[in-house]
Amino acid sequence: MNRTRKALIALALVATPLLVGGFVIQERATRDGVRLFEQVMSVVGDRFVDSVGASVLYEKAARGLLRELKDPYTELYTPKQLEAFNTTTGGFYGGVGMLIEEQEGSIIISKVYPHTPAEEAGILAGDRIIQVDTASTRGWRIDQVSSRLKGEPGTKVSAKFARPGWTEPISATFTRRVIRIPAVPFALMLDGKIGYIPVQNFNETVASELAQQIIRLQNEGAKGLVLDLRGNPGGFLDQALEMSNLFLDRGKEILSVRDRQGVAELHKAERDPIAPRLPLVILTDAFTASASEIVAGALQDHDRALIVGTTSFGKGLVQSVYRLDGGYAIKLTTGKWFTPSGRSIQKDRKLLDDGQFIEVHPDSLESDSARKARPQFKSDAGRVVYGGGAITPDLIVRPDTLTSAEQKLARTLGAKAQNTYLTLYEFAAEQKGKIKPDFVVTQAMTDELYDRLQKKGITVDRKDWDAAPDYVKRMLDLRISLQAFGDSTAKRREMSEDNQLLKALDLLRKGQTQHDLFALASPALAPSGSKR
Repeated sequence: MNRTRKALIALALVATPLLVGGFVIQERATRDGVRLFEQVMSVVGDRFVDSVGASVLYEKAARGLLRELKDPYTELYTPKQLEAFNTTTGGFYGGVGMLIEEQEGSIIISKVYPHTPAEEAGILAGDRIIQVDTASTRGWRIDQVSSRLKGEPGTKVSAKFARPGWTEPISATFTRRVIRIPAVPFALMLDGKIGYIPVQNFNETVASELAQQIIRLQNEGAKGLVLDLRGNPGGFLDQALEMSNLFLDRGKEILSVRDRQGVAELHKAERDPIAPRLPLVILTDAFTASASEIVAGALQDHDRALIVGTTSFGKGLVQSVYRLDGGYAIKLTTGKWFTPSGRSIQKDRKLLDDGQFIEVHPDSLESDSARKARPQFKSDAGRVVYGGGAITPDLIVRPDTLTSAEQKLARTLGAKAQNTYLTLYEFAAEQKGKIKPDFVVTQAMTDELYDRLQKKGITVDRKDWDAAPDYVKRMLDLRISLQAFGDSTAKRREMSEDNQLLKALDLLRKGQTQHDLFALASPALAPSGSKR
């Protein structure tokens, strides 16, 4: 046996116990962990002041384990919760026809849709949901209230509402119906033959709704398009892929999903687009999230859209549902979404013990110094696009800010937001049929609203009210327009105040191609390749 072979054998003999020792240490740690868990369960089950059944203890332990992951998207579903989850995510469910939002810890009705159970029951915008069936909504999150109101069409759900000025709660029993709220509420052809399409969510029909409007606008001679994804929280992944494919050539990558091992699942455009060359601007803001970010990121990476506005939310995590024994299930975060250039959409956040969900690195990508600190990627044509989570616009345009006088009035009204909302809603509803689409908000209207607010106990110093006339007029104009004429008229009337949209329209009027838009926004953004 030669010297080299002896050395190898010696090394092998030395290495083997080390490997075995590693497994021993692992097994010992596991055994110690199991022993600790069993001992805690035994002591709690035997000695806790209140009697707690074993099955309840195990469920609490499971929930505690998931809670300690500090991931707000990971949940344990009971059989009943799983049924509700499957119902609401299946694309076919019943509801009552209300849009709800959270205000100062309460769940408020922000909109009641026409020809729905909510409208027929007399529910008004501004009403506060205080009970669903027999459960109080105190401390509930908005998704908890929403999931309890939704259910199988034809089934019933009861609720109680608090309304300012009413001493007793309003009770209503609804029979759920299929509520189909369009993802694309309207589409406008604006000056200069520029199409404008707002997309509110990613429901099961959003891609087909958008395609219909794009085809209509192109047939009417649209020379450019603004796709408004501001405030869009996302929805169905397949619809994000379909929507991206409306603009991207067949075979272009739209998205990749990677698990913790880094294994990627690619999604590509599978069909020919309906608008492959129409100059396109996408508007984003801090509430543009999830599926909206997939679309914006894919089109930005392929130089197919100019992104204008402010940085998006940064929701780029994938959740998978795993069924467990007894009808339970875990919704677990299992991967991340990446744009075609390789950027993660997820902005790092952490869940604090008090329930707050905060960014790990709250510094904005919108300053030059912050951009330089973030990873840089390249679009197809060599443009720099920024990583670090979320979608950073190619052109940062911030919304107009309120003056100090307007901020003061807003704070005063916000202190009694529910009463203010309902008073404004009632006043606006009374104007329907009395005014024309080109109406002007008069001084008499602002005086009338002030008097009504005072009578409802919303004390506003008259000097503060008179110091913010434009704020009051905008508030009245928008609510009256919505109540009397609908979303599209309201949008036309408020355009002069929407500087992000105005910037997009200005660029599209000047640019004939997508390449032109990049050059107009900033010479540094212009792709180095040929015009597209």
